[in-house]
Amino acid sequence: MNYYLGIDLGSSSIKASLVEVNTGKSISVVQQPKEEMSITAHKNGWAEQNPNSWWKYICEAIKELKAENSINANQIKGIGISYQMHGLVLIDNKGNVLRDSIIWCDSRAVTIGNDAFTAIGQEQCKTQLLNSPANFTASKLKWVKENEPELYDKVDKFMLPGDYISYKFSGNINTTISGLSEGIFWDFKNNSVADFLLTHYSINTSMVPDIVDTFSQQSLVDENGAQESGLSVGTPILYRAGDQPNNALSLNVFNPGEVAATGGTSGVVYAVSESLSSKESDRINNFAHVNYAKDASPKIGKLLCINGAGIQYRWLLNNLQVDSYAEMNDLANQIAIGSEGLSILPFGNGAERVFSNKEIGTRIVNINLNKHHKAHLCRAALEGIAFSFVYGMEVLMNDGVQPKVMRAGNDNLFRSEIFSTTIATLTNQDIEIYNTTGAIGAARACNLHKGDFDAFSKVILENDYVMTYQPLKEKEAYQKAYETWKSELTLILEKESK
Repeated sequence: MNYYLGIDLGSSSIKASLVEVNTGKSISVVQQPKEEMSITAHKNGWAEQNPNSWWKYICEAIKELKAENSINANQIKGIGISYQMHGLVLIDNKGNVLRDSIIWCDSRAVTIGNDAFTAIGQEQCKTQLLNSPANFTASKLKWVKENEPELYDKVDKFMLPGDYISYKFSGNINTTISGLSEGIFWDFKNNSVADFLLTHYSINTSMVPDIVDTFSQQSLVDENGAQESGLSVGTPILYRAGDQPNNALSLNVFNPGEVAATGGTSGVVYAVSESLSSKESDRINNFAHVNYAKDASPKIGKLLCINGAGIQYRWLLNNLQVDSYAEMNDLANQIAIGSEGLSILPFGNGAERVFSNKEIGTRIVNINLNKHHKAHLCRAALEGIAFSFVYGMEVLMNDGVQPKVMRAGNDNLFRSEIFSTTIATLTNQDIEIYNTTGAIGAARACNLHKGDFDAFSKVILENDYVMTYQPLKEKEAYQKAYETWKSELTLILEKESK
């Protein structure tokens, strides 16, 4: 039996999977380390990780997969890589890492990006970058240039986290258009590296890695990569993408109207569009999707993030003296739609881009101390998080997205009938649930270098489909509860804007 290896590099852990080459069936998924990886914060708002630690844990995960499944290196026929987006890795001309990676949640470059947005011009940024430079990888590189000039002078190439893992396997330094776009290095108007931004930041274009296709033989494992990872020399790297585009791929989201949703610690709604214009570029992000191609209609991933999602439900779990999410869901089911007037705004996990980076916090509104109890809190929490997804869908639709179907992983929030049915009913969209992970999706994507997307979709349907939540015909109570919640949100946003 032959297998593809999928690697999902997160900021908390590495997940690695094996799938059968011929069937796409998931065989095994492991996690390294077993506890969360550490994040270094030298100052408030900073976040760094050592790229060599990522590589160490990837090698350990591969060793664990081989041992648990009694397979040898020759049976692994390709590698797919998914990785935490927006990180910055810097190496010198000998391939040595010059500093810890400045990762996605590090906010030190916000001012640099905002100043560039003004100096370059909002119109040019919106039409060519499809985003503000903001706190993305390009702005982080400019921060290093300004604040660590002696180190910067040693930089030969910058890389995204997934580029670095590919380099450790192969010794080759390359990237993808999708990756460059997530770092805000891609000019969509001219279909080229964004030279005007690099010029503004005084960054030499020689630092940009070579570009390879997302679905292609990007590199081959070399002797050093084989010795450290336990794979065979010549094993091809066949796919690479950031975690949110990869999550969409894992859920078979490639075409306009298809929407991927994630309900983890934070919530993400990721919709595919063919439009290069954006009315909401200060509230959502626009990146080249995994199937973006220069010579075809553009496939743009519009990403809307809700920081305060699952983290709120977890906070309740930890503070309501309940034993499990299942118990919380049972309590919530005892309460009618609308939680008898109780509303919860779930935005207590920092600034929210969907509100133009305002930090409005979690709010418990209209609580009646004589009537409401923990079951009401459970229902109102689920509804509040669901309403934030609905609000996000409205923002995406205002940006031109015309949703046809939403697909989501079988994670904690989407396991809740209240949560999923509320979103389905208010958006009038089916929500298809699939039991898959980013690591499994990355492994399966190895087959897409052959170009057969229909076969890829069939594999997902045959192996991962769980169920579909359909919109309810009787939606008046849901609509009323949502309008109550939204009116409270509007009052807070109006107050914050004064």
